[in-house]
Amino acid sequence: MAVNLAFARATRGVPQAMIAAVAVVALAYLLPAEGYYLNILMQAVTYAIAVSGLVVVLGYCGQISIAQAAFFGLGAYGVAIGTVDFGLGFFPAWLCGVAAAGLLGLILGVGSLRLGGHYLAMVTISFQQILTLFLTNWIEFTHGPDGIRDIHRPALGPISFAGGHAFLALCMVVLVIVTLAVWRLKTGRLGRAMQAVRDNELAAGTCGINVFATKVIAFGLSAVLGGIGGGLFAGGFQYISPDQFTFGESIVLLTMALLGGVQSPFGSLIGTLVLVILPEWLRFLKQVYLAVYGAAVILIMVFLPDGLWGLMLDRVRLRAKPITGAVPDLPLLGQTGHESTEIVLKIDGLAKHFGGLKALDGISLAVRRGSVHALIGPNGSGKSTFINVITGLYKPTAGKVTFAGHDITHLAPHLRNRAGLARTFQNIRVFRGMTVLENVMVGAERPGNDIAEDAAKVVERALAALDFVGLRGDAHRDVGALSYGHQRYVEIARALAASPQMLLLDEPAAGLNLTEKHELGELLRRLKGHGLTILIIDHDMKLVEQVADHITVLNFGRRIADGLPQNVLQEPDVIAAYLGEPANVAA
Repeated sequence: MAVNLAFARATRGVPQAMIAAVAVVALAYLLPAEGYYLNILMQAVTYAIAVSGLVVVLGYCGQISIAQAAFFGLGAYGVAIGTVDFGLGFFPAWLCGVAAAGLLGLILGVGSLRLGGHYLAMVTISFQQILTLFLTNWIEFTHGPDGIRDIHRPALGPISFAGGHAFLALCMVVLVIVTLAVWRLKTGRLGRAMQAVRDNELAAGTCGINVFATKVIAFGLSAVLGGIGGGLFAGGFQYISPDQFTFGESIVLLTMALLGGVQSPFGSLIGTLVLVILPEWLRFLKQVYLAVYGAAVILIMVFLPDGLWGLMLDRVRLRAKPITGAVPDLPLLGQTGHESTEIVLKIDGLAKHFGGLKALDGISLAVRRGSVHALIGPNGSGKSTFINVITGLYKPTAGKVTFAGHDITHLAPHLRNRAGLARTFQNIRVFRGMTVLENVMVGAERPGNDIAEDAAKVVERALAALDFVGLRGDAHRDVGALSYGHQRYVEIARALAASPQMLLLDEPAAGLNLTEKHELGELLRRLKGHGLTILIIDHDMKLVEQVADHITVLNFGRRIADGLPQNVLQEPDVIAAYLGEPANVAA
């Protein structure tokens, strides 16, 4: 099965790409070669390439960029200046323009992507405005407001692209390649990492994804695609000027992406065609055509939040068939459970202060390999803060965290996951824009996992994890369509697919009904039976007593008890702080 999956993934899309390339070349020679209609087609094709960059950065990774026209302009000016002023061939000049766009995109990303949200939007707007001023005022280099004329078109050996048909065919072939590459990106490891970052950055980090690096890569790819489209735009029109790459054009490109469907390159292509061609169709309305055009765009975006492509998918989407066939069991199932004397997690004097509030105050404990260690305490005792510090979401004020013999006190969350520390969250953090299978594949793909580089084995590992939690039949469902309890299981399956040394469960029974709690208890007993080291936080004492080998009790950020369940639960301090005063004592 692994060989078949690998071959299918390696060859998927190849015949379609070849057919599409041949088809667009033939189509290009049937379309007008000169004049007004050629300009419309050239604009649509080159804009669509740039808009596909917004699919990567905004649709896949969830980062707002309002500077795509700037990168588009960098590609265009690279071709224009290179061919006109420096005598370079089209392709070397194009490469220079794309490289400049990509480099500036990476620099802008590194400098601004830690901000996010509207702050990131403001930074990209500022960059767009600065570049426009630069193109307008550095006359010696960019030719200023007059622009650059007589831009050369390419030749490739005996093949000349100087004619309208030939150059349009080149642009359309590049569009096909870019569209298919962006489509394939979404279903690959990097694309899933981007979507995980988009849906939930905290969960992505604790699944081994370097969130910041993923954002920067997405931003860089978006800039490169903008540069590719811009270079072809310059060759197609053979004249460019700064007013073609302004903030207003960035808004147009963003609108194209949103209108067609920002999560698919096919949607961006549709949105581009609509916004380029629709005004031409409406010109017969004369003075009111712009109002009708604007109203149509607004209505589409309001009533079709997933864009035109999303509507098409809803119309033609077929019910996915269940994935059948045996897959290798989780490696976990090949071992038997027993508690050893080895300490896998050691906490020394851990403290976390929020101003004057001491959420954790000098906590020390040790978790033995193969054991189920429960951390309990009343609300506000510091349990969730403890697990957030352990997994790197919070930086400790003091103390030391040692995992598998290594000091991880100051490691980033993704590095702790790669070391073998996996977790779930009190408030469910699944990746809601992805299917159940894709969610679990993110866990299986963590760097350092034994199968992370093998696409077919990643699928098998994810299916094995879903088998373990009983959700194989839901593999192709959107994760948001599952019940609350089953979403909990998806989180657990995602963690198990990473083959962790230790699993941290933050109140896994929260929000579950009695039946779901019973099923969860059975699942945890199965994990215990296979020797996985587990640290569990939960308020359900029945569940804790069923699975725990050792209990630590917190109250007001301090450890008040630690030991075997039967001993800890009888201590007066624990009864008073957590379980409540016995009736005879209260009297």
